Amino acid sequence: MSPIMLAVFAGLAVPIGILLYLLLGEWILRRVRPRAARAWRVVLWLAPAAVLLLVTLLYPLVRTVVMSFQRADGGGFVGLDNYVSVLTRAETLTAIRNNVLWLVVFTAFVTLVGLIVATLADRVPYERVVRTVIVLPTAISFVGAGVIWGFVYAYKPPGLPQTGTLNAIWTGLSPTADPVAWLTNERTVNGALIFIGIWMAAGLATVILAAAIKGVPIETLEAARIDGASELTVFFRIMLPQIATTVVIVITLMAISALKVFDIIYVLTNGNYDSQVLGTEMYSEMFSSQNNATASAIAVVLLLATVPIILVNLRFFREKA
Repeated sequence: MSPIMLAVFAGLAVPIGILLYLLLGEWILRRVRPRAARAWRVVLWLAPAAVLLLVTLLYPLVRTVVMSFQRADGGGFVGLDNYVSVLTRAETLTAIRNNVLWLVVFTAFVTLVGLIVATLADRVPYERVVRTVIVLPTAISFVGAGVIWGFVYAYKPPGLPQTGTLNAIWTGLSPTADPVAWLTNERTVNGALIFIGIWMAAGLATVILAAAIKGVPIETLEAARIDGASELTVFFRIMLPQIATTVVIVITLMAISALKVFDIIYVLTNGNYDSQVLGTEMYSEMFSSQNNATASAIAVVLLLATVPIILVNLRFFREKA
């Protein structure tokens, strides 16, 4: 069976199979006692979701962990050798450093920009226009954004016409200045890539935070202003504590996005020029080196990196409850 026919079959068979399963289950439950039917109906409706969760999430997770302890050919277990190899080689240490850079800079700037735009836009009559403009980049895929910004960052040697937007502006404002190889210079490449990520994610942060700000009772803000509080005091002492939960949610979403970043880097640099992250390292090991064991070890390291973020969130929301 061709891949297209297989995809069509799976796309039709799965929902139709689940529908027939539910119809048959309800038909059977109508013929049992009402009390027992209520208890079994919960199992009936949750079972498909539980099976899909097991097949698509739990099994791949367990399989990845097992593979991370095996040899590259999957022929036997090697203990922690794959993890030792991954965590001691220069490429992975550079990738971890870049992931930390993304985690700190990307998360902080996206949250900050989202807070500033959401707060200021809430006070102007053209709020919808501002929010629309900043949200527009979120409609573009990361691959598409990579292609667009590839033209913006394009570099030509000094003396040649600059086709890249940024270098054209740079050399136009200062004719004696040399163009900058933004994506092939180790000193600028990570900053250039992170800027694209901020441009892409700031709109989502703004929408989420703007919704939270709309929920702040206007009476509390007006009361503070009547008492003589400055706008900065109103923001930090009145508004921010009331939207703290939403801010934490935004930080969490952005932190996880920073840890799993891949598309932008793969499209623009393919991890070259010291721009690699754990995502590109894992891809390279799996598809270029054909080393599923090492790739699995990197995937587990990436998974473990998200655990502290989840634990901090759980503790925060538990204290808020």
